[in-house]
Amino acid sequence: MGASRLTIAWSQVRTFQVSAKFVRLAELRKLKECEQVAAVCYRLRGGVIEFLLVRTGKGRWIFPKGRVEPGLTHAQAAALEAFEEAGVHGRMEEASFTRYVPSRRNEARNSAARSGEKEPAVIAYLCEVLRLVAPQEPDRNPTWFSADKAKRRLEAGRTPEFGAQLARVVDRAVAHIQRSRRRTSSAMRAPQVRNPQARDQKVQFIDIARVRQAVGPARNPRAG
Repeated sequence: MGASRLTIAWSQVRTFQVSAKFVRLAELRKLKECEQVAAVCYRLRGGVIEFLLVRTGKGRWIFPKGRVEPGLTHAQAAALEAFEEAGVHGRMEEASFTRYVPSRRNEARNSAARSGEKEPAVIAYLCEVLRLVAPQEPDRNPTWFSADKAKRRLEAGRTPEFGAQLARVVDRAVAHIQRSRRRTSSAMRAPQVRNPQARDQKVQFIDIARVRQAVGPARNPRAG
């Protein structure tokens, strides 16, 4: 059936145990660098899909995003970014729907190419926004845009390659949302016959206060 979701209603959080592994410092740094998540936040208004973007430190528009904190799943980390940067309360899907590779300076890109390393990807999660509160991070200016306007804002001030990547994220989000709505509509019309092979949709609740306790009392704002 539909994808599992996390509801950012802040009522309960699970504690995750991470097994300790001995790794070289360079490998640990590489792993930490790769663990980036983004919350692609949307709402349906009059049947039209709109996306919530925030400002970066350089004034560009982007999805709420940041690194994965120890003790959190990727989806929980994306939920935390959505709350802190955009004040989002909503339903976060547990499964990622796409990923993109952020642009890097030419020196870093060339160095990675010479060493054969892959550039770190940002893993994107869809979040249906139920309500907004004031974001904890200042100057983010969360703003709603239609899909076409969101793509233009994401492309502005960026390289054509990176701008095209971000535009594809919006296109994939629209396609994913539309498929989910069609499945939901079909399920509501179909007879209620139990399918033993279908997994029931599970909704999990996250308490933002407890999540913040797990990552520390304060985090430095990021440029996004």
